[in-house]
Amino acid sequence: MPKDNEKKFILWFNEIGIRDVPLVGGKNASLGEMYQKLHSRGIQVPNGFAITAYAYRYFLKYAGIEDEIKKILKNLDTANIEGLMRKGREVRETIVHAEFPPDLTQAIYTNYDKLAEEFSLKGQDAVDVAIRSSATAEDLPDASFAGQQDTYLNIRGKMSVLDACRKCFASLFTNRAISYRHDKGFGQFDVSLSIAVQKMVRSDSAYSGVIFSIDTETGFKDAVFITAAYGLGENVVQGVVNPDEYYVFKPTLKEGKRAIVSRKVGDRDIKMVYSMEDDATVKNVPITLPERHRYVLEDDEILQLAHWACIIEEHYSKESGYFKPMDIEWAKDGDGVNVGTGKLFIVQARPETIHSRKDLKTYENYLLLEEGELLVSGTAVGTKIGQGEANVIHSTTDMGKFKKGQVLVTSMTDPDWEPIMKIAAAIVTNKGGRTCHAAIVSRELGIPCVIGTGKGDEVIKPGTEVTVSCCEGETGDVFKGLLKYEVEKIDLEDVPKTRTKLMMNVGIPEKAFSQGMIPNDGVGLAREEFIINSHIGIHPLALLDYAELKEKAQSDQKIAGVVYKIDQITSVYDDKRLFFIDKLAEGVSRIAAGFYPNDVIVRLSDFKTNEYENLLGGYLYEPQESNPMIGWRGASRYYDKNFMRAFELECLALHKARSEVGLKNIKVMVPFCRTPEEGRRVVDLMKRFGMVQGEDGLEIYVMCEIPSNVICADQFAEIFDGFSIGSNDLTQLTLGLDRDSSLVSHLYDERNEAVKRLIAQVIKVAKEKKRKIGICGQAPSDFPEFAEFLVECGIDSMSLIPDTVIRTRLLVANKEKALGIKGEN
Repeated sequence: MPKDNEKKFILWFNEIGIRDVPLVGGKNASLGEMYQKLHSRGIQVPNGFAITAYAYRYFLKYAGIEDEIKKILKNLDTANIEGLMRKGREVRETIVHAEFPPDLTQAIYTNYDKLAEEFSLKGQDAVDVAIRSSATAEDLPDASFAGQQDTYLNIRGKMSVLDACRKCFASLFTNRAISYRHDKGFGQFDVSLSIAVQKMVRSDSAYSGVIFSIDTETGFKDAVFITAAYGLGENVVQGVVNPDEYYVFKPTLKEGKRAIVSRKVGDRDIKMVYSMEDDATVKNVPITLPERHRYVLEDDEILQLAHWACIIEEHYSKESGYFKPMDIEWAKDGDGVNVGTGKLFIVQARPETIHSRKDLKTYENYLLLEEGELLVSGTAVGTKIGQGEANVIHSTTDMGKFKKGQVLVTSMTDPDWEPIMKIAAAIVTNKGGRTCHAAIVSRELGIPCVIGTGKGDEVIKPGTEVTVSCCEGETGDVFKGLLKYEVEKIDLEDVPKTRTKLMMNVGIPEKAFSQGMIPNDGVGLAREEFIINSHIGIHPLALLDYAELKEKAQSDQKIAGVVYKIDQITSVYDDKRLFFIDKLAEGVSRIAAGFYPNDVIVRLSDFKTNEYENLLGGYLYEPQESNPMIGWRGASRYYDKNFMRAFELECLALHKARSEVGLKNIKVMVPFCRTPEEGRRVVDLMKRFGMVQGEDGLEIYVMCEIPSNVICADQFAEIFDGFSIGSNDLTQLTLGLDRDSSLVSHLYDERNEAVKRLIAQVIKVAKEKKRKIGICGQAPSDFPEFAEFLVECGIDSMSLIPDTVIRTRLLVANKEKALGIKGEN
């Protein structure tokens, strides 16, 4: 920090860096840091200059208003919402109407002209700039002041710039900023304001969004989370639109892989663009038809932004001397033909302030213990549960009616809502995406929040007792009533090592990042069925036959309904076949990323005919079976000429996840394989579709769930790399009963001697044949004595439901100790 900079009104980005926060605030210091040091690494930052914190203090002194502001804020009580609003308004009016120093005015005008000259607009007084507030206490790792002060977009002309600067200075005393400083222990004049005057990136003719260099919900360090929406970025920050969401896996991205593990389509309603009407500088307009039918970002753009996020995170971590995840805003400069350069730019970067402070030695798991009437669903923020009396607030003018411990229900929030957000038990909004204001603040406060419910403030009636649950992955639910729940806290440092691998059964991709933080040895059963049901929802053959179905739809109303729904679900895909491949690949990849580099064993689809029929269009392809449980399922489907082309899509999806995304920790498991001959046919077919056993470490396992798998285990061992015991079906078929029949369900017990003998026998054969063997059935999760029996048999691994992994690890460690087995794992 050069001494001669301390009393300058203006400092350009190439004159400032991260150590200049006291001079220019966190935002400007970061812009200067990136502009100077990261341009050589390919990161584009639009040029501009900072109006310094010294200039702000000079303005207050020149105008003589500091004592007046102190007088207004005397006896401040932030709990008194009406009083806070009145005092804040008085302070802002005092600042806006104060006399501006002539020498500061001239300095701003001169440097605005200099910026215009850089963009060949000398003397035109017309260069478009963004005016961004930058507080001197902003972006501290332990206190996030981000977003509390104002930003103004598409400001043109010196007088308009000066007017926006007045408003920025005044915004240092918004209600939420006054309240936040007070509650964090800062004096009202401990924080000064600097302002960025930065060339606009023409995202009004393209798109923009936010990047986090870690997962915002779980703190998972190996994922970059990107949001994107058409037009200027304010709609995303304010929660007016739900943006597209993308996840990129850092470890394989750094290996040069196309490591996109998730893409989710957001809203397709409005975008914010430039306005030349009256005094408005921006306005919202409808999205165009072509924009509705594509992802906002191209894959290459997703990867470029993720790569930049890694560079920025690494740079700031190195400068700080510790891991520093980052919160970044980006924008694209027009289409490069009619408007702008068509290039991507970084317009802000600040430290992430929630998970960087989290205690990583303790794992907290919220569990809902009972079911209730579902009122609304949306996107979950955080992983907690909150409950209380619902208070529906439509306007900040009604905030005085809100009481501590209530559940705040509203359309959307902005920083003016923060005084009541911090006393809420939970928050529910109609609008917003993961990077909107409500999401950011609720994360910081540690309050469960469900955003984007659509109509929460209509469905949830004032005074209703509700439970807000964010513990079930990406979807957040609001239930009627105060439901019972528990919080499980696990000290991760006390978890022992075992020889027996303790793996997990996982089906929901959205839970993988958090479940992967529980001490584990990988995934012994990753189910495709949830991904196909929830992320695809369409029978694969209906997607393959889309063109043919479209023809038939002209004369068949039922098929027309199927085609209409396919069009809705796959709106960003012209190639419907690619929709299936991408969505299955992404679901599997997200699970594999969450547990990387540990093995993730993916079971190929194991729907029965009645379950396939329930998929959209399924009725066109599925036969009626009297007993689907032992009918056309598993291996027998894959090589059948009526299903083989659908199986090809499955193989292509898994190949994409392994080869393109780079997740070589994915293994494959064949379910319900009745004979060794079936096994050979499936392995050969997989090879034909690009999944070659042994290539790049690909292992293929077989489910051991039919007595024939045990009886002929020596023959299956010649074909497959290992076994996974499916104790549920093995018990059913050994005892000859239907576990879903209440008439005989009392006989269903995996601990039955016949079942245990079969399990012991197949473990023995696998060991003799030097094949891996584990179990993925329910028994070791439910019965401690069964887990001990498996240890005695020498099983290699147990795959358990996540809730029981720690408990079972402790049990297994004790059993191994009793048997004299040392914990090697």
